Amino acid sequence: MAFALRTKKMSGTPTRTAELFKTESLQMMAGLEWDLYKNLYGQHLAQDIVSEEVANFLQAENPDRPLVLSFHGASGTGKTLVSSMIGRHLYGTAMGSPYIHQFVPTLHFPMPEHAKQYQVALKRWLKGNLTACARSIFIFDEMEKMPPGVIDIVAPFLGPSHSVFGTNYRKAIYIFISTIGEEVINRLALETRQAGREREEIRLVELEDAISQAVYNNKRSGFFHSRIIQEKLLTSFVPFLPLGRRHVERCAYRELCQRGECQRKDVVEAVGGAVVYVPEQGQHFSSTGCKSVPAKINLFL
Repeated sequence: MAFALRTKKMSGTPTRTAELFKTESLQMMAGLEWDLYKNLYGQHLAQDIVSEEVANFLQAENPDRPLVLSFHGASGTGKTLVSSMIGRHLYGTAMGSPYIHQFVPTLHFPMPEHAKQYQVALKRWLKGNLTACARSIFIFDEMEKMPPGVIDIVAPFLGPSHSVFGTNYRKAIYIFISTIGEEVINRLALETRQAGREREEIRLVELEDAISQAVYNNKRSGFFHSRIIQEKLLTSFVPFLPLGRRHVERCAYRELCQRGECQRKDVVEAVGGAVVYVPEQGQHFSSTGCKSVPAKINLFL
């Protein structure tokens, strides 16, 4: 069985973690908000929802329940980037902190026939790490590849109870990442454009019910008929919209600056022109978001 992980040994101390959240929460929230609005392109919904929900959560010394966010959208639109931002601003590192735990189904839960064993191991993992650090972050990537049923073992940890299995868990953050729901998100983005509306006019209320239905009824979804959806245990769905050429070019410019090549505007334009855009009539949105940008830059530098 692939999932045979042990609780991480903490390099820091829980005392320092508690002090960090008490004395630096305002600074962390300001830093995250600045990062979201500076380095995440074309995602006003994600910027607003994530900054608001994280701020509300961190301001509560004893929150009523954990923060549970579910990111949805096409590949390359910024879902993994935002999860990394949250980890970096809370713990100073994206994925290197002992308090941040990432699960990838193809690595940790590859065989659907072992779903029950995975549940037992995952429950043990959550209990152990929450005991070691109540402010742990758990990231479940590629939920579209999660065997159905596995994720339901997390449900008792997400509600409003004070403790589960003897462990206080209400200070934890859970992030689910999935491409399921991208069809309804992309359709609304296209209809909005065709209607002459600005993409920034799109509101969460226009998408959350459709995303909920999509992840609950799709057999490829890790949330297929899941208790987490049934019992409304998510704090919020976070839709990521498809990206246009101007967003792709901003991604290219940022990547070039990271390489010390900010002046290469010719490469920015070349990358923007080399990406495939959909639908065929209109070609409004990048088919790969910003995912292919680094490779395209390598071609033109």
